[in-house]
Amino acid sequence: MGFFDKIKNGLKKTKDNIVNKIDSVIRSFTKIDDELFEEIEESLILGDVGVSTSQKVCDMLREKVKETGTTDPVKIKDMLKEIISGLLGDNAELKLNSKPAIILVVGVNGVGKTTTIGKLAYNLKQQNKEVILAAADTFRAAAIEQLDIWAQRAGCDIIKQAESSDPAAVIFDSISAAKARDLDVIICDTAGRLHNKKNLMLELKKISKVINRELPDADKEVLLVLDASTGQNAISQAREFCDVADVTGIVLTKLDGTAKGGMVLAVKEKLGIPIKFVGVGEGIDDLRPFDREEFVNALFD
Repeated sequence: MGFFDKIKNGLKKTKDNIVNKIDSVIRSFTKIDDELFEEIEESLILGDVGVSTSQKVCDMLREKVKETGTTDPVKIKDMLKEIISGLLGDNAELKLNSKPAIILVVGVNGVGKTTTIGKLAYNLKQQNKEVILAAADTFRAAAIEQLDIWAQRAGCDIIKQAESSDPAAVIFDSISAAKARDLDVIICDTAGRLHNKKNLMLELKKISKVINRELPDADKEVLLVLDASTGQNAISQAREFCDVADVTGIVLTKLDGTAKGGMVLAVKEKLGIPIKFVGVGEGIDDLRPFDREEFVNALFD
């Protein structure tokens, strides 16, 4: 099965929850009026697009209808598709031109952070990049062991220390190893605790200090992993992390198991941070760069 088919199958619940409901709404109207817009907005909100984003979409839809002079409700669907595509913005790739480049992966425990790192490492290996993993989530039980398993699956090395070790020391060792072995990318796991934001902030600052000192000119990505099935709650998490880290991109996991895929639009519109990867399956190759056109086509067509 190609990745587009996986996206299409993965978005089936979201499509049923949003687009098919909007289809039903459109078919029940013979003219375009305020009631039609209100029902479309309600369908978007129920699909976890979020209240403010749903309102924005419908305001843009009203404007487009006015501009074009459209009177046929059937034509609204294509307009809606165009609006959503535009709000998702241009596709954004990882910037990993330096050698080594470094990726910090952040996110609360349970969102699929360790799994994402393993899949991302595999993805980069397929691009002929030499990758090393840094097991810097040293406080969560079994985090190091889990990352070690994914390193083996992806076919890359891992730098690790004993549980409860200093995360910044693990990062330092990983940078030293990457330099010595002339590797392309370092992917760093980090702690996923939000209940004490101050400690998390201090930890991330310490890690960043080591990176800036040891790799001052390196390309650095900070990827925030969010669980798509948590819907609007994921956006609250994202805001917390954006307060303590310079997030450069979002990774959405578990998109295939949720009817809340509308949160993709809310994440991009509310946070202004590009979605760089999506996960639509359990396989090691089921994490792929986010493609706006592919996503919208899978949802609407």
